[in-house]
Amino acid sequence: MTIEAREAGADSAKRRQILDGARRVFLADGFDGASMNDIARAAGVSKGTLYVYFNSKEDLFEALIREDRKQQAERIVFPADDGDPRPALASFGRQLIALMTQPELIAQVRIVIAATAKFPNLGRVFYESGPRYGVIKLAERLEAWRGQGVLQFGDGHLAARQFIDLCKSGVFQGCLFGLSETASPEAIARSVDAAVEVFMRAYGVGEAKTTG
Repeated sequence: MTIEAREAGADSAKRRQILDGARRVFLADGFDGASMNDIARAAGVSKGTLYVYFNSKEDLFEALIREDRKQQAERIVFPADDGDPRPALASFGRQLIALMTQPELIAQVRIVIAATAKFPNLGRVFYESGPRYGVIKLAERLEAWRGQGVLQFGDGHLAARQFIDLCKSGVFQGCLFGLSETASPEAIARSVDAAVEVFMRAYGVGEAKTTG
């Protein structure tokens, strides 16, 4: 291993150490309550070292949002495409809502909402690296199914947002507003299965559009 590679690895490890400490402080104290002194102490680094890596508390929180959303996005995987959207949509929906209703993510959403009025860029960063990324990823698969002739819709991104909103219905909001700490697998499955049914009735080629 070269000197440059060792230095890069050490730099990455130090950054990870800082982010891990910052995560603990932000989740415990919120954005306004967290201080760079507290974060340095939790991360086991000096305040000077902290500022070598991040210019401000806002900059540090933005980096933490991007890192956490990236890790979560990498965990959502579509099954192999067999031409039938139903099982793939159900799998995507279950993975997504299970991640979205984890207590740590719910806590981070609350922190972002509270901080966005003063620091609107935090809201934009969270949206672009989280919800927007999920919409783009799903829209790509929806458009592939449209190309195969199994779905029909006008705007792939709109259809993706609609499916995700259907999956979230009642489950995510219950966690966000403290009605429950997290969502059970059974509750997630019921919400996602209903979302798939409604979505396919709306956009599935050859699907019944009405009942009765």
